[in-house]
Amino acid sequence: MARIVGVDIPNNKRGEIALTYIYGIGRSRANTILKEAEVDPEIKVQDWTDDQFGAIRKVINDQFKVEGELRSEVQMNIKRLMDIGCYRGIRHRIGLPVRGQSTKNNARTRKGKRKTVANKKMATK
Repeated sequence: MARIVGVDIPNNKRGEIALTYIYGIGRSRANTILKEAEVDPEIKVQDWTDDQFGAIRKVINDQFKVEGELRSEVQMNIKRLMDIGCYRGIRHRIGLPVRGQSTKNNARTRKGKRKTVANKKMATK
């Protein structure tokens, strides 16, 4: 396993796929990184040289926020929304979908497991 920015990336995968194991790097950004580091995206990670590893690390460290730094920035942004009390912040605080999705039937990922509410018994005459 190769290690970049504190993440073990798999040796048996192509470069553009292996870089996506790093938080904050998707396919498009992986291709950009490999192009700037002048590494062929088709080459598997196990075939990279030390110079190629160094070039990739340099590009990632110089140009992108990834892993811990990016996670903390996202958390700070969410905390800011909650502190100012805007609509999105309130939705985050109460654990409901933030981006306008319907919650009547779905939204189980955000709302969690169903909590059954018993209905009232009818009063007998």
